[in-house]
Amino acid sequence: MNSVASSDIISEPQIVSRYSGLNNEQVVENLAKYGPNRLPVPPLPSLLSIFLRQFLSPFIYILLIAAIASLVLSQIPNAIFILAVLLLNAAIGTIQEHSAQRAAAALREMVKGEVRVIRNGESCRIDVEELVPGDVVLLSSGDKVPADIELYESFNLAVDESLLTGESLAVAKNAKNAVNEEAPLSDQVNRCFAGTIITHGRGRGIVKATALSTQLGRIAHEVTGKRLSEPPLMIRIRKFTYQVALGIIIAIMLLVGIMLVRGGYNTEGMVMMAIGLAVSTIPEGLPAALTVALAIGMRRMAKHNVIIRKLVAVESLGSCTYICSDKTGTLTVNQLTIRELVLPNGRSYSVTGEGVAPGGEILGENIESLHQLCVTGLLANESHLNYSGGEWVSDGDIVDVAFLVLAKKLGLSLTEYRNNHKQLDLIPYESERAFAGSLNRSQGDQPHLYIKGSPERLLEMCSFMEGQNGPEPINRELINEQFERLASMGYRIIALGHRQANTENATNQLGELIFLGMAAMIDPLRPEANEAIQRCKYGGVDVAMVTGDHPTTAKAIATDLGLYKTGDAIVTGPMIKEASLLGQKAVNELIQQAHVFARIEPRQKEQIVKSLMDQGHLVAVTGDGVNDAPAMRQANVGVAMGKRGTDVAKETADLIVTDDNFSSIVDGIEQGRIVYNNIRKVIALLIATGFSALLLFLLTALFGYAMPLTAVQLLWLNLIANGLQDVALAFEPKEGNELEQAPRSPKEPIFESHIIQHVLVTGTVMGLLAFSVYSYLINSGIAIEEARNLTLMLMVLFGNIHALSSRSETRSIFSIRFLSNPFLVLAVPIAQCIHIAAMYIPGLNTILELSPITFTQWLILASIAILFLVIEEIHKIWLRSSNRTIRAQKQIALQT
Repeated sequence: MNSVASSDIISEPQIVSRYSGLNNEQVVENLAKYGPNRLPVPPLPSLLSIFLRQFLSPFIYILLIAAIASLVLSQIPNAIFILAVLLLNAAIGTIQEHSAQRAAAALREMVKGEVRVIRNGESCRIDVEELVPGDVVLLSSGDKVPADIELYESFNLAVDESLLTGESLAVAKNAKNAVNEEAPLSDQVNRCFAGTIITHGRGRGIVKATALSTQLGRIAHEVTGKRLSEPPLMIRIRKFTYQVALGIIIAIMLLVGIMLVRGGYNTEGMVMMAIGLAVSTIPEGLPAALTVALAIGMRRMAKHNVIIRKLVAVESLGSCTYICSDKTGTLTVNQLTIRELVLPNGRSYSVTGEGVAPGGEILGENIESLHQLCVTGLLANESHLNYSGGEWVSDGDIVDVAFLVLAKKLGLSLTEYRNNHKQLDLIPYESERAFAGSLNRSQGDQPHLYIKGSPERLLEMCSFMEGQNGPEPINRELINEQFERLASMGYRIIALGHRQANTENATNQLGELIFLGMAAMIDPLRPEANEAIQRCKYGGVDVAMVTGDHPTTAKAIATDLGLYKTGDAIVTGPMIKEASLLGQKAVNELIQQAHVFARIEPRQKEQIVKSLMDQGHLVAVTGDGVNDAPAMRQANVGVAMGKRGTDVAKETADLIVTDDNFSSIVDGIEQGRIVYNNIRKVIALLIATGFSALLLFLLTALFGYAMPLTAVQLLWLNLIANGLQDVALAFEPKEGNELEQAPRSPKEPIFESHIIQHVLVTGTVMGLLAFSVYSYLINSGIAIEEARNLTLMLMVLFGNIHALSSRSETRSIFSIRFLSNPFLVLAVPIAQCIHIAAMYIPGLNTILELSPITFTQWLILASIAILFLVIEEIHKIWLRSSNRTIRAQKQIALQT
C-alpha cells in the first residue's frame, strides 16, 4: 500500500527550514491548496426529503389510488380521511427518522485535538484541522499523530500502529533509516501515520499528507461510500411489503370476480367494495409502529452501552448469524500482561490479574527469588504507571508498563526504586537491536546495568545465569527448552539480565551478563469475553476471531475463548492468498472450516466477510481500528468499539459499543431479537385484522350482502383497533427466552409460516364471527347503518383482545405479568373509550356513520369477542405442545 499519492508529497524546498517551519504566507497557501485536515462528513438529508421518502411504499401507492378513486366517485369524506391517515403516518415517520439522523450526526462530531508545530521559527499549538502539508510537527509520548509525517529526527520513538495494522506491539521508529514509501506500513520506520499513538520517545517530522491523502484518510474515503449490503430488516420488510401488495391486488380481483359472478352490484358499488377491501387489508400503521419499535430498541440498547447510528441497525444485530471479531482491543484488553515467570533453574511462577491494574498476585514458592528480575524490569523501563481519578493510568510502551505492573504485584515501590537508582545512561529499544537497557547507580554502590529484550538476543549477551547459590555458567540448551515451551503457548517472551558495570557508558558493557529469567506475556482476554462468546453459541451465533497476530498467539487466545480445540483449522493470510488463485470456491471452502484467522490483512477481512455472506450468513464485524473499517462496511452489521475505536471505525459502524465490552454486543443481540419479535407481533396483529376484514368482505360478496363497513369505517377501525395498540405492542419487554432461540435463517421472510398460521387462525375466527353477526343483523331486518355500527364495535373489541393476546406468540395471556407493558394496558381501554366517544361527537359520528349502542348490546358483543380469546388460548396450548415436542427431538439429536 502506498504511503501517499505522488501528487500529494511535499518536496523539501517548500519548507524554509526544518527549524523555522512554515511562515504565515505558506500556511495560507497550503491551506488553500490542500484544505483543512479533516475527513468530509456527508450532509444530513432535509426534512422534506425524509418526508417524501415516507411515501415510497406499495402500501402508500394503493391507498393513494383508493383516495383518487374516492374523489372520482365524489366520495369526498373517504378521500379526505384516507389522505389524512397518509399524512399522519408520514409525519410520524419523518419525526422519528429525523431524530435518528440528528443522533447519528451528533456521534459523528469529532472533538478537535491540538498539535504542536513550528511556525515562523517558534513552537506553538494549533488545532489539528489547521495542520497543512509542509508543517513541522513535534511529537512526544502520548500524542495522537495528526497526519502522515516523515521523520527527520527521532529519539527512542515508538508508535502504536494497531489501529492501522492490528498489531498490539509498538513499532520503533528511526528517522535515519530511510525506507521506500512502497514498503509495507509496518516497515516504514521513518514515517508516522495519522491516527496512530506515540507510546514513548520524541520526534520531529514534516507533514507529507493530510485528511483524505493520509493512509487513514484513504481507508476512510473507501468506507464512506454507500454500504455494500442491505440491513436484514430492510430486506425482510421490502419483501413483506411486496407480498402484501400482491396479496391485496389478488384479493381485489377475487372480490370483483365474486361480485360479477354473484351479480347485484353496480360499477360504483364494486369500486367502493374494492376500495374498502384495499383500505381494510393495508397495514398503514406498520411504518409508525416499526419506527417506534426500533426507537424503543435504540433506547434500551443505550442502557446496555450500545449506541445506534442507524435506526434499522437495532434489529440487524439480532438477525446476525455470524460475528467476525477483531482480537486486539475487542476480545483482549490491548494491554500486555505478564502471565508466567520462569527462572533459569526451571522454577515457574504464575501471575494473576489483567491489564494495567496491579490487582493480582504472583503465585509460587519463594517469590523473593524474583526480586532482581522485577527490579531489572522496573529500571530498564521508560514508561509510567500512576493512580489517578480512581483508576490506574499508564503512559508508554505496553511491554514496559507490564513490567511496572509486575513490580507492583511483588510489592516494589516504583517511585522509591527510581529515586534510589539514579539513571546514568539509557539504551533505548530499537527493533534492530531487540533489547533495551538502563545503567543505574544506587547511593554508595557501583553502577549496575539492567537489560531486557528478546531471549535470542540476551542469550548472546549472557555468559552466566542465576542459580540457586548465585551466578553459574549458562546452560543455553535448558533455557532454549524453556523458551520453546512458552512460545508454543502463544506467549510473547521477554528475557532479562544484569551485571555490575565499571564505567558510566552502558553500550560498552553488553557482554558477560547474568541471565535472570524470562517473562511470558500475552494480551489477555477481556474478563467477560469468554462468557459472551458462550452466550453467542448458546444463541446459535457463530463467532470467529480475525487478527493480524501470529497463528500461535491466535491459537492460544482462541483456545481460552473456546473457539479452537485440537484438530481445528487455523486459516492464515497466506493461505487465503493461495486459495484466491484457485477461485472463490476454494476460498469459501477454506474459510468455512475455520473459526480462527491469523496474519490477516485488511483486504482479506473483506474476503472473509464476503465469503461468509455468500454462504448464507448475516455477518456482523466488530473492531476498533482503521484496519477493521473496510470489512465493517462489507458486512451486514458493523460494530465499533467506542473507547479505543478510531473515527473511521465509528463512522463506518452501525453500532458503537461505548464500554468496549464484548458482552455488550451479546446484550445487543438479545435486544435486537426482542425488537424483531415485537415487530413480528405488530405485523401479526395488523395482518390478522386485515385478513379478518378480507374474509368478511369476501363472504359478504359471496352471499350478496351490502358492503359490511364503509372505507372510512375501515380506516377508523385500523386506527382504533390497531393504531394505538400496535404502537403500544412495540413497548413489550423481553419474554426471557430470546437467546435460547436459534437465529433466524437469512432467507426467512418476515411473513413466515408461524405468522401465516397465526393470521389464518385468528383472522379466520374474527372474520367468521364478524360475518355471522353481520349476517344475523341483516337477516333480522336491522337497517344497514345499524348493522355496520354494531359490526364495527365488534371488530374494535376483537382488535383490543387480539392486541392483548399478541403479547406472546405462545404464552397464555394469563401467564404474562399484566402491567409489564403499561402502554398496551392503557391503550386498550383508551381505544375503546375513543370509539364510544366518536358515537356521540357531532360531525365525527356523521362521517363515520356511527350511533350510540346500549350497554346490553355492548355486553353481547363483548361475549362474542371473549369467545375469540378462548379459541386463541386453545391455539396457543397446541403451539406450546408442538414446541416441546420439537425441542425434545432436537435434544435427542444433539445427544446422539
